[in-house]
Amino acid sequence: MKADKNLWILVLICVINSMGFGIIVPLLYDYGKKFGLNEQTIGILTASFSVAQFFATPLLGGLSDKWGRKPLLAISLAGTCISFLIFAFAQNLVMLFAARILDGITGGNISVAQAMVSDKSTDEDRAKKFGILSSAFGFGFVIGPALGGLLSKFGMQIPFYFAAGIALIGALCSTFILKETKEKVAKSSKPENANDKQQTADSKHHEFTFASLVTALKMPVIGTAVLTGFLLTTAQFVMILGFQTFSADVLKIKPTQIGLLYAGFGVTGIIMQLLVPFVTRQISSKSLILLLSTVLCMAAMLFTGFTGAIIPFACGLFVYGLFNGLRGPMLNAIIANHNDDNRQGEILGVNQSYASLGQTLGPVLAGLITVVSVHAVFFLSAFFILTGFLLTFRLRAKEKQNASVSHA
Repeated sequence: MKADKNLWILVLICVINSMGFGIIVPLLYDYGKKFGLNEQTIGILTASFSVAQFFATPLLGGLSDKWGRKPLLAISLAGTCISFLIFAFAQNLVMLFAARILDGITGGNISVAQAMVSDKSTDEDRAKKFGILSSAFGFGFVIGPALGGLLSKFGMQIPFYFAAGIALIGALCSTFILKETKEKVAKSSKPENANDKQQTADSKHHEFTFASLVTALKMPVIGTAVLTGFLLTTAQFVMILGFQTFSADVLKIKPTQIGLLYAGFGVTGIIMQLLVPFVTRQISSKSLILLLSTVLCMAAMLFTGFTGAIIPFACGLFVYGLFNGLRGPMLNAIIANHNDDNRQGEILGVNQSYASLGQTLGPVLAGLITVVSVHAVFFLSAFFILTGFLLTFRLRAKEKQNASVSHA
């Protein structure tokens, strides 16, 4: 771990990338108003990014399996840079949509970065490295909005120029500093289990098709992990909309306090992601860690749904944020451990695609259920977590089944 310079360079690139994204998110609505953006079209604009990312991420991940990680990571960051410049020079709503769609199409940097980490990891340290990578993304998302608000005081276009600049720095770091990992992967795959590895066999002749978005779900362990991740991501984004509405309408706290509360939520997740090495030393089974953390997340959401004061609300939110921080590292490690080496980019891209779908679906469902009650949003989030929790039992069973077959 200490000697893995590539990991720490990748961490820097991830912080730069996520910080650039975080900078512009709080400014999208106000900036777009002068082009005719309203309450309805902001949802469509947000969804356009996720839909583009849903289809593009596994494609870019698959291409990284074929052409190498470095060029795809650099290209995707360059696309992000261009999308921010389009925002800065936008003259109409069409240009805003073009920018978000382009950023979504080139948003495969997440899965490519994950594949680079997986390439140089063992089963034992993979979850630790995924935890570090997740905390890097989380750190950028936490500080990005605050930085965007500060820069907007110098002009609404300044944050977009700044985001484009740091995305360009990320692209340059990818090109000139980062070392390629894909070319050093062994030519022959090392199957760890019979079922999933059989379905990812003959990868030398494999070409990515969008059918992979469906076929990946049919893989016993991988498919269950991807579906679990989709449900838990949906739950998180249901909660995020509920958090915003509940803070303003029920708690009636000021925007500054809302920002600090949300930042605290983000920091708790980062703390837990950094503690992944300690957690995996205590509990070796990643699916068991996922199961236990999911139970605590569900309890936190149920508790939050019954609250009406800021202190218990913050406690429920922070407990959820803390244990939700284990979701990404555990699921990514499970998927990578049961995947063929030559399809890491593609399958991790499929996983990220379904996460993007959850990010789109969550706010939509939360918006619909607020008609019933703001408190109902947290119960809806708990329902999705419960469904994911039940799937973790199937995940553990499939892992044990594959382990017994591979040792037979």
